[in-house]
Amino acid sequence: MTDRSAIPEFDPQGPQLVYVAVADHIGARIAAGELTPGSRLPAERDLAQEYGVAYLTVRRAARVLRERGLILTVHGKGTFVADPLPADEGHQQT
Repeated sequence: MTDRSAIPEFDPQGPQLVYVAVADHIGARIAAGELTPGSRLPAERDLAQEYGVAYLTVRRAARVLRERGLILTVHGKGTFVADPLPADEGHQQT
C-alpha cells in the first residue's frame, strides 16, 4: 500500500545537493511502500530521465542509498530495494 502523501515533492532547486535530493526522494518512495523490498529499481538512465537530472547524478544517489542500506546492486542483474530494510532489523520476533 502506497502512501503518496508521505513522499515529498522532488525539488532539485532546493538547498540540498541534487544527488542527495534524488537519494532522499527515492528513500521516501521506499519508506512509503511505493518501492517494495526485493523490487527492482528502474535503470539509472531511466531514473535520470524521470528526475530530469544527469545519469551520473543518479549513479551518485544510488551510492548514497547503498551506504544507507536501502538498496543493493547485483552485477548483471540490476539494483533492488534491500530486503529486509534496515529499519526492520530491530523488529525481529523472539
